[in-house]
Amino acid sequence: MRKVIFLLALALVLTHGCMPTSPTETPTTFPPQGVPESSLTELVIVYDNNPFDNRLRTAWGFSCLIRLPAKTILFDTGGDSPTLLHNMRQLQIDPGEVDIVVLSHIHGDHVGGLSGFLEENSAVTVYLPQSFPQSFKDDVKSLGAKVEEVYEARGLFSGVYTTGELGNGTKEQSLIVTTGKGLVIITGCAHPGVANIIRVAKDVVPDGRVYLVIGGFHLAGASSAQIESVIQEFSQLSVENVAPCHCSGDETRRLFEERYGEAYIESGVGKRVPLP
Repeated sequence: MRKVIFLLALALVLTHGCMPTSPTETPTTFPPQGVPESSLTELVIVYDNNPFDNRLRTAWGFSCLIRLPAKTILFDTGGDSPTLLHNMRQLQIDPGEVDIVVLSHIHGDHVGGLSGFLEENSAVTVYLPQSFPQSFKDDVKSLGAKVEEVYEARGLFSGVYTTGELGNGTKEQSLIVTTGKGLVIITGCAHPGVANIIRVAKDVVPDGRVYLVIGGFHLAGASSAQIESVIQEFSQLSVENVAPCHCSGDETRRLFEERYGEAYIESGVGKRVPLP
């Protein structure tokens, strides 16, 4: 009964997403657990509305897998579990290798795949903003996962941090991974402003270098002047590489590529980004 209630709650949450989808349920089988065709330390986009690997399904939303030596993180879960699990299967990613799930914010295009994922692997800790509804937290626990509420910036484990929940409207957290070449900042939708998130990340981990910012920049529909202003802020914040996807918008991607050149990373579902 609790599982049914949880699925109904997710359906209501999905109404807040920008472009909800209704994919067809298909049987899900996964390869033996392991790390095939990949490096040990990498980020893999497993759900996005931008195409990259033609074996995979595109849908509005975002999710990426972050493989690190200590643990594997699933950041957001996209808008639905059939698409998420299909893409993981095609990429030979076993849900069982995930140790931690981080949810950036409550919108359905970022949490919609959670229930189906937890059916495959509930032995995870789900880090979510404190502002999430209590009923959502209770239902995640009822599916067997541990819930950790995030309010302020904190470390999750060695070298990995959350910004804490940011913003006055939609509360959102972003992830910070430290590398030998600087910080990797992963955003879901960047509702609090992507440049502001970078500033907070640099306060949380005063490294001085930002190696990469990847994820949704929340600039779809922004004017060219607004996008150029954000690019200027990136320059002032010494962002070395960029990979805008999800809600960033085609014009944003074009202008960032024009400005960043070889430091622009074309991204979409299936893109693998080695981490230094």
